[in-house]
Amino acid sequence: MNIEQNIPLAPYTSLRLGGPARYLARCKSVAELQESLTWADERNLPTHVLGGGSNTVFDDAGFDGLVICVGLRGTEITFADDAALVTAAAGEDWDPLVASTIGNDLSGVECLSGIPGLVGATPLQNVGAYGQQVSELIVSVGALVRDTLEEIQVDKADCGFGYRTSRFKGIDRDRFIITSVTYRLRRGCRPEIRYQQLEDHLQEGGVSLDALSPGKAASGAVRDAVIEIRRSKSMVLDDADPNSRSAGSFFLNPVLTEAQLEVVHQSCRSMGVASGEIPVFPTSGGLQKLSAAWLVEASGFPRGTRRTGAGISDKHALALVSHGDSAADLLVLASEVSAAVQASFGVTLEREPVYVPARGT
Repeated sequence: MNIEQNIPLAPYTSLRLGGPARYLARCKSVAELQESLTWADERNLPTHVLGGGSNTVFDDAGFDGLVICVGLRGTEITFADDAALVTAAAGEDWDPLVASTIGNDLSGVECLSGIPGLVGATPLQNVGAYGQQVSELIVSVGALVRDTLEEIQVDKADCGFGYRTSRFKGIDRDRFIITSVTYRLRRGCRPEIRYQQLEDHLQEGGVSLDALSPGKAASGAVRDAVIEIRRSKSMVLDDADPNSRSAGSFFLNPVLTEAQLEVVHQSCRSMGVASGEIPVFPTSGGLQKLSAAWLVEASGFPRGTRRTGAGISDKHALALVSHGDSAADLLVLASEVSAAVQASFGVTLEREPVYVPARGT
């Protein structure tokens, strides 16, 4: 294992922000992960585990410790009747994995196409989009226990999945390093469309899934549609698109009780906004999911807003974009947006990207 010093972190993130890492290790095996953790512990250094960097905001001062880059690679597919188990190492790029599953006549993750990042982040955040989320597909998660260096397998039932969260992000944050993920996908099936915007996009493009062969053709058509939608919102990484210099959706869609939603309705009535204009989606347990993008714009931060070195994307109100080289500018804008939503609607927005302070958490 090679420990590098004073490595700029900005190129490792989709926001292109952050100062240098005092130390950085690129780990391509579990043994190297174990060695890097031991090395940092012996020197009493904080550590930060970095995947694809699409959900990370490093401090302008960098990180005064060891950044561990997860580079574990490898994928194995085991076919069985109408299903397949796909086990991928945590360092595999997510979108190429999605493409490869479709190429192998598998379906279940096609709506998660175009999402940047690595496999290891998918259970951590319970990645989801356009009606699919990985918690429906995950069988187990391989992990390294950071304090004991023990390798374990965590069954799906023990992952504590919730809306864009898991035990790895919540109660056991920083306890594990995810090393692999096993998904169960279907063979030769037509995708199930659960998201209205995606269904509308397919219809507008003249695509009928019923007219396509199950498997590659149907799943491939959904993948193409999802990437087209994401690209229209600058949610596909593209060096030629300044709006893609973001961490994707910066805030989670808030999930509210009926009482909390009534407070929003009262605020809207005072603003002259009809209840029917509020994008609300029922979820399980009688809770209601409210569009964070709508809240941001209704609170006075329309798409295209600029604040010094940061702004709101021209294409999507949930994407905060870096227009300079200051993470501080981005975080100030995020705080302003959060405060405006709280003042306007009494709703607290939860930040989705992870902010990494210079000395760690």
